[in-house]
Amino acid sequence: VYCGSSPGRDEAYIKAGHTLGRSLAKSGLRLIYGGGTKGIMGAVADGALKAGGKVTGIIPRFLINREATETALDKLDELLITDNMHERKHSMFEKSDAFVALPGGIGTVEEIVEIMTWAQLGHHRKPIVFANVKGFWDPMLSLIEHMSEEGFIHTAH
Repeated sequence: VYCGSSPGRDEAYIKAGHTLGRSLAKSGLRLIYGGGTKGIMGAVADGALKAGGKVTGIIPRFLINREATETALDKLDELLITDNMHERKHSMFEKSDAFVALPGGIGTVEEIVEIMTWAQLGHHRKPIVFANVKGFWDPMLSLIEHMSEEGFIHTAH
């Protein structure tokens, strides 16, 4: 799951994160996420943990004090600390069977677009989902549709 380490301006984003985490847990699916314990990231992990789910957080060392608290990180089933963002993204890709983008900022966009790029290049066929909470992703989805209509996107992703 890719999402913001901030809560955003609408409480619906936090609620959606919590609901997604809970739903993954109840479905017996392990949450693989960016390791943050604040904002939407924290809500997804909290939702999964409170529903008895398994959670793997993957976070670069330099973000630990910025996006997480050590107390909250101790609650995760698995914590992988990477040296940089590239390692984090690669580890998340390797451990994930599908990708969901909840609302977030530039980092979230960069992560999900990279996954889409890898799909277009034929590196994977894993499902990619935009959780379009309150229309958050409407501009992005319009851009993707425009790119496809103009002949720049060549896969089902």
